[in-house]
Amino acid sequence: MSEKPTLDQWSAAASKEVKGKDLTWNTPEGIAVKPLYTEEDLEGWDAGLPGFAPFTRGVKASMYAGRPWTIRQYAGFSTAEASNAFYHRNLKAGQKGLSVAFDLATHRGYDSDHPRVTGDVGKAGVAIDTIDDMKILFDGIPLDQMSVSMTMNGAVIPILAFFIVAGEEQGVDRKLLDGTIQNDILKEFMVRNTYIYPPEPSMRIISDIFGYTSREMPKFNSISISGYHMQEAGATQVQELAFTIADGAEYVKYGVASGLDIDKFAGRLSFFFAIGMNFFMEVAKLRAARVLWHRVMTKLGAKDERSKMLRTHCQTSGVSLTEKDPYNNVMRTTIEAMAAMLGGTQSLHTNALDEAIALPTDFSARIARNTQLVIQEETGMCNVVDPLGGSYYVESLTKQLVDAAWEIIEKVEAEGGMAKAVAAGWPKAMIEEASAAKAARVDRVEEVVVGVNKYAKDKEDPIDILDVDNVAVREAQIARINKVKAGRDEAACQVALDALREGAKGKGNLLELAVECARKRATLGEISLAMEDVFGRHGTFPTPVKGIYGGAYGEDAKWQGLVDGVSSIERRMGRKPKMLVAKMGQDGHDRGANLVSSAFGDLGFDVVAGPLFQTPKEAADLAIKADVDVVGASSLAAGHKTLIPELIGHLKDAGRTDIKVIAGGVIPAQDYQVLRDAGVQAIFGPGTNLVNAATEVLQLLGHNQPPEGIDEAAE
Repeated sequence: MSEKPTLDQWSAAASKEVKGKDLTWNTPEGIAVKPLYTEEDLEGWDAGLPGFAPFTRGVKASMYAGRPWTIRQYAGFSTAEASNAFYHRNLKAGQKGLSVAFDLATHRGYDSDHPRVTGDVGKAGVAIDTIDDMKILFDGIPLDQMSVSMTMNGAVIPILAFFIVAGEEQGVDRKLLDGTIQNDILKEFMVRNTYIYPPEPSMRIISDIFGYTSREMPKFNSISISGYHMQEAGATQVQELAFTIADGAEYVKYGVASGLDIDKFAGRLSFFFAIGMNFFMEVAKLRAARVLWHRVMTKLGAKDERSKMLRTHCQTSGVSLTEKDPYNNVMRTTIEAMAAMLGGTQSLHTNALDEAIALPTDFSARIARNTQLVIQEETGMCNVVDPLGGSYYVESLTKQLVDAAWEIIEKVEAEGGMAKAVAAGWPKAMIEEASAAKAARVDRVEEVVVGVNKYAKDKEDPIDILDVDNVAVREAQIARINKVKAGRDEAACQVALDALREGAKGKGNLLELAVECARKRATLGEISLAMEDVFGRHGTFPTPVKGIYGGAYGEDAKWQGLVDGVSSIERRMGRKPKMLVAKMGQDGHDRGANLVSSAFGDLGFDVVAGPLFQTPKEAADLAIKADVDVVGASSLAAGHKTLIPELIGHLKDAGRTDIKVIAGGVIPAQDYQVLRDAGVQAIFGPGTNLVNAATEVLQLLGHNQPPEGIDEAAE
């Protein structure tokens, strides 16, 4: 019998095969991934058994051999009627739970007739203005039998109130309502920005929801603590993990401070993580999250093991989807779905192949949903509990993620908790630095995206997309608002709104008071405004990071050529070229805008990072006041056909047709000509190489010589 080979022998053999090349991979999280793992890497680590503390291997002893995860489809578009029909089709096709996407006007607490939301109504989710909308949304869907997840944070009080009253008017007692409301405002202040009120009253809202649901809705999860939007904003998996767990700890502390027993509400908390393309890292992240939550809840004084059990929904990554060669997105979503399953998620949404461009069609949504059905029904993956448990690599990664995230969590706690950290801004800055660094890696092809920066097609084939008629939806919503207001007892409605306003000043439970407003047919905007009258409306200004994107290029000839081009324009104009990066409408996702601001700032542009949520008129006024040369309009939520032409119209009316307007973001190729006809001079879709984009902008400004080495084919 031959002797067992040693690690030294393996190392020598591997080194010979690759001619001495170092096979260690340094991840964006700062983790050095070796080419081989053995039992020696697990010294001092015990993952335990599924269903037992600290739940590393899963929260159920039998998962998924006993029951598979819940298949959800995050969906909602245009009207309640259209969304309801879509839900019924999906449920018939195998979906097990509803996950509702609301439009941005709803998220930000505005009724559809508000002048600030003309381009947003029905575009990125369903418009909900009244209790009638909510009742139509769930028409024919028994709320005592269906688990409903609602992604809502800013306008969480009126939306949850509408849901409760819709159940009542269906004949369903609120004690039977099952599902989850996201209700995670710290994440909004950090990355997603669909907040309404300042941090302190926002945290009070969360405590009031905890209190009401723990008393009245025992089956309902009162918060879904979300790391998803952190990763979508550019966070590494360590950052997503650490800040999500720290957010959860902060919410628990607020709940306890408001007088709640930790074990009375903590068992109804749930989590929401993104699942990206770093397969094994994502598997390990979910395992590490369960370990960390058990540790945190034990430190906070929880006694019930259910309070220490991290249950999570997952969604495949949106940012990993590409506009170019979009059928590759089917494979990406499949890989990410498998990572979520092998990590032990309780429910899962799989993104559709066209979601880098628009809302999913029925065709693409069916493929996304069937991805989960195939995994559950055809692969045998569900027959073994935690099939990757015991993998040297996965267990080692889990341990390293626990340790790395715990360092950040301890820093948060040392500085007074997550609310103070968010107010100080350093978590957001960390995420934006990671985002800029990733963008540079992709643009430099240090990180491959198949079909985008490598193996790209010569010509893209058009695909069918879902297009929502924003004008028609808004008109229908306004008609329904007017009908509801005309048919209600106006005096009784105003009494209920006044009571909510007084409750915001004092100690009344805001959700309880809002439920009464919903019963009296107050609109979402009226309920939100009653609280805004007391709390005010929160606003922030972007502060793009500096030196990260440009620093990745060093002395690169392409980059240096652009820097020289900017300097040439500066000499000609007598000042630096100036760009306003404008975020119009109610979309708060600002990753793309911040990346553009960072990259162009590093090149030497004078960048004006406009405030979020501007109207086209406000953006035009700022462009004129700042005397910019270019306005870069960032669009993510399909309002581009309304908002950008209106911006150009205001510039024209002011006699400033010299200010060039370019557009970037989630803009389908089918819409390019509409924007060009309106006067847009350059359009940059998802995945655009920022170096190539800067080249085109410099040419618009009169610098006609492309920097040496720019690969035009990469555009």
